[in-house]
Amino acid sequence: MSLFDLSGKVAIVTGSSRGIGKASAMRLAEAGASVVISSRKKEPCDEVAEEINRSGGKAVSIPASISSRGELENLVAEARRQLGPIDILVCNAASNPYYGPMSGISDDQFRKILENNVIANNALISLCAPDMEKRGGGSVVIVSSVAGLYASPNIGAYGVSKAADMQLARNLAAELGPQNIRVNCIAPGLVKTDFARALWDDEAKLEASNAATPLRRIGEPDDIAGVVVFLASQAAAFVTGQTLVADGGRLVA
Repeated sequence: MSLFDLSGKVAIVTGSSRGIGKASAMRLAEAGASVVISSRKKEPCDEVAEEINRSGGKAVSIPASISSRGELENLVAEARRQLGPIDILVCNAASNPYYGPMSGISDDQFRKILENNVIANNALISLCAPDMEKRGGGSVVIVSSVAGLYASPNIGAYGVSKAADMQLARNLAAELGPQNIRVNCIAPGLVKTDFARALWDDEAKLEASNAATPLRRIGEPDDIAGVVVFLASQAAAFVTGQTLVADGGRLVA
């Protein structure tokens, strides 16, 4: 059996109607997993699920807002009802309602970032972990960011939340490891998504970023999706509590 074969597995991917989440969902389905497409709006989720099903994969659409505990509970319950127990969870959805120095962020904006990017992940993992334990193990992948590894004058609060995700992965890896549940983070660098558009949709900024990156380009969603499949699969069976940086070499440069 291929180390990357996910046949018979059920995966939930949050924020999977576009960008990194969509690419990850499509690659997980390509590897054999049945995938739950989830984001706030129903129509985009339906479109991605249909695209996967047309290509021979298996996917269902279950919209949910990460800011609502009730909707997260419904997401897991419906996923279980429609596809079966959860084996793989990809916590990709996140929010960043503020761009600028931390001295200017309101308490409500900061609170929203932490609630959506950290607390919601912990809640969703706690909802899925019992299924994984009963199945003999599972994999949780949290999409963090290199913003959690260095300072930023414009996305500092977002970086704080992403650093917290890395510690969340370490803590839960230790807590859930005895149940053979692995918890890891991915820290993408700049990726060409709508979410990060402000950081790349300017020719001068893009050229500067490319010049500072050893691979001389920013990432594409599929660059991160491959790492998701790796961490979800048997190929990463002895990897837990880690943060895997995927940034084209920018951080080491």
